Amino acid sequence: MRRRGLIVGPALAVAGLAAGVAWVFDGRHAFAVSIEILAPVGVVTALAADLIAARPALLGGIRGQLAALAALIAVQLGTAVALFAGLMFVSGHDALLMALVAAYAGLVGLGAARLVARRALSDLGAIRAALAEVGEGRRDLHIPVRGGDELAALASDVESMTAKIAAEERARRQLVAAISHDLRTPVTTLQLIAEGLEDGIFEPAQGRAQLRLMSTHVRALGALIEDLLELSRLESGPISWSMTRHLRLDELVRETVEAMRVHADANGIAVRAELGERLTAASGNPEQLQRVLFNLLHNAIRHTPPDGNVVVRAERVAGSEIEVEVSDSGSGIDIESRERMFEPFVQGPSRVSGENGSAGLGLAIARAIVEAHGGRIWLADSASDAGTQVRFSLPSA
Repeated sequence: MRRRGLIVGPALAVAGLAAGVAWVFDGRHAFAVSIEILAPVGVVTALAADLIAARPALLGGIRGQLAALAALIAVQLGTAVALFAGLMFVSGHDALLMALVAAYAGLVGLGAARLVARRALSDLGAIRAALAEVGEGRRDLHIPVRGGDELAALASDVESMTAKIAAEERARRQLVAAISHDLRTPVTTLQLIAEGLEDGIFEPAQGRAQLRLMSTHVRALGALIEDLLELSRLESGPISWSMTRHLRLDELVRETVEAMRVHADANGIAVRAELGERLTAASGNPEQLQRVLFNLLHNAIRHTPPDGNVVVRAERVAGSEIEVEVSDSGSGIDIESRERMFEPFVQGPSRVSGENGSAGLGLAIARAIVEAHGGRIWLADSASDAGTQVRFSLPSA
């Protein structure tokens, strides 16, 4: 009932408005005749239109609905003209002219509606066919729609959605290939060692060495699986961490640098911290932010040759942000790889034979943690051709 009231009300209001106009120009009698004709015709037409809109399946879809609406409009027009001719006591000659004019207007309107409907249905059919092709696996779509209406916007959205699906599928394939590659070497080595131990082909001293090698590969596999789980957890949705509102970032940087100093010294690399005088407290989870620093320092040390140096800088910048930079004096990153360095399993060259011994998840995890803190991370432009500068920002407390 409420739905019908919403439909009938506007029809009666328009009938009253038209009758009011007739009163202004032709008096009370014209008002009464207009109300007597337009009100019932408008109410019946509105109810019929509501029935057509609510029963698309009975009419064969949108095409059938448009045809039914066009017929309804023609019947409404003819009924209104006939009633006016009868109640106004119009002569037969005038009634014939009114009927011809109404019929002409109705036919022109039907033709225009058919033209618009055919074009809209054609575009809709193109979009439907494109979606069917997406379901069958096609991803390089161009939907041939005409005009710049809502259907053209819908076609553009479908094309964008398909391109996004294609990009996600490529990323998934690359991820599976990268995981398979990083798992194949240690698993194959473990299998060979296990078969050798089972067959007893190793001397006791060799056996102990092989067991140590097995332990190394098992730890590498464990670290890879732990990183994969952590990255999946970070990217799966909102993270709930205990946040320290006034985190002393200078102390966190010094502590992390000192913890990495032994590893850096073992590789002949000098590591130091440079902290700005205006450095303020940050807001964040100290364990997660320290993991970001550890990941960046590990990467920097891995990519820096002996006698090189790694510097961690932290300073407050304009506004309410703190920026932290980890820079090294390594070979740097080529332009083609810079855009993908924060993707999982993307690795930069190391100082040893192009191999870095990393699964390539450190920067991806660092990005997820920084973004979960409301910050961002990027590769800063280097003042020289050598070295890499990874910088991330955090909101200050």
